[in-house]
Order: sequence, then C-alpha cells, then structure tokens
Amino acid sequence: MTTDIGRDDAAGVALRERWRHESLGSVWLRPADWYHPAVDDLAGAVLGDRDPTLAAAELGRARGHDGVGIAETIDDLACLYRSRGVAQPPLLAVRALCDGWADAQAAAVAVGTSLDPESGLPTRQYLAVRLAETYQDGDRAALPAHESHHLVLVDVAAGAVDPFSRAARSAAVGAAMTATFGEGHPMATLGGGVFAVLSRRQDPLEERVSRLQAEIARRVERLEVRAATRQPVRVWVEPLPATHEQAVHTLRRVSRP
Repeated sequence: MTTDIGRDDAAGVALRERWRHESLGSVWLRPADWYHPAVDDLAGAVLGDRDPTLAAAELGRARGHDGVGIAETIDDLACLYRSRGVAQPPLLAVRALCDGWADAQAAAVAVGTSLDPESGLPTRQYLAVRLAETYQDGDRAALPAHESHHLVLVDVAAGAVDPFSRAARSAAVGAAMTATFGEGHPMATLGGGVFAVLSRRQDPLEERVSRLQAEIARRVERLEVRAATRQPVRVWVEPLPATHEQAVHTLRRVSRP
C-alpha cells in the first residue's frame, strides 16, 4: 500500500499529528510504538473522504502484530476521527480495523480456535476445549475439575444497541477481563454480551470480581458506551458440573446468539 501522506503534505501531516497528540494524551500506552506507515495511509484516506477500510484493516494488522490490545486499537481509531471533528468512526472502518487485528492474532491462537474480532477473546468452542483439558487433568489428580474450578460469568447486555456501541462494549469487556484475570485463565465470549472465564477455586474471587467490575466501568466510560452497558454489570459464579459434556451444555445454556 502506498503512503497517502507525503513529506510536503501539510494538511495530512497536521491531521496525523493531531491524531498522535489526541491518542498519546488519552488512550495510547506506549508512545514510542504509536507510529506505523499504515497511520499515514489511514489519515490520508480520512482526510480525503475516501473509503478507509483497506487502510483501517492494514493498521489493525499492524496493531495486532505489535501486541496492541483490541480496545486500545479501537480507542486509537476513535482518536483519529475526533481529530477530524467526527464523534465516532464509521462502522465499516471499525469492522475493517477489527478484522485486520484478528488476522494478526490468528497465528498466536491455538490450533482449532478463533478470536472474536470485537472482544479480542476466543470463542465458546475454544473454552470448551480448555474445559476438556481441565476435566482430563482432574481425572489424573486427586481433585476433580468440578471441585477445583468454576466459571465466572459476565453479562453486560442492555437491550438492543447499535453495532458500533456493541463492538466498543465488547472490546472494553475483553480488555477488562484480560487485565483482571491474565494468563492461565481461559476465557471466551459467549455471544450477546455474555462472557466467561475459567477460574480456580483458590483464586481471590471477591477481589477479582470487584476489580473486574471497576475495570469494565472505567473502559466503557472511556469508550462512551456506558448507556449500552448493563448497570450494574452482572457477574456470577457457575459451578462446574461433574462431566465435561454437562459443562459444554452449561456454556450453551448461558450463551446468547
């Protein structure tokens, strides 16, 4: 892809620098990693009122490859459009950005799994596989899975919402869950604003739930989708049943299309 902003393109450079200032001052975590040539392509497309999808997808791939989270990636896109005087990026640009980000992440995901481009979390099928591993480990150990683990479920749905608000809300929840539980806790989106994480019983559950609710509240406020988010966010514990088959049934029961 050729760069749309040239060295002498004063208007394009000005927009890029406004975007950089807006992003680094509000949402971007690593200033030294912000610039990528795809930034110029997307700024040029937005400045020229051209279709931004190709450039947005390329920037999404760059962000995903660099390990930038999906919430931060969408936040940054919103900063570009705010710098242009537009309150929210168009849905097509958000989708392209998320698709590019998911493409970059695909290589890092276990075989047979896929990422939800909105939340950045794996799908229900991935969690079912991890549950199978947990039950198998329990069979080999003294403590079976239904005694060592449980599911922490999160419901943020607040009725019908527009696609951009749904995507931003999912990004906020995915980032909040990752920040709260971290590695070693398989998690997934179950659809319709419902999310799940497999947690050990010895984990400090009350502390984690409190932190998760605070993280979700902070992130949906920052993305301006509080009105599209259930208040308060519902978080509850679902005990694991005795068998993996029953656990998969539990995931299907709490999922939404």
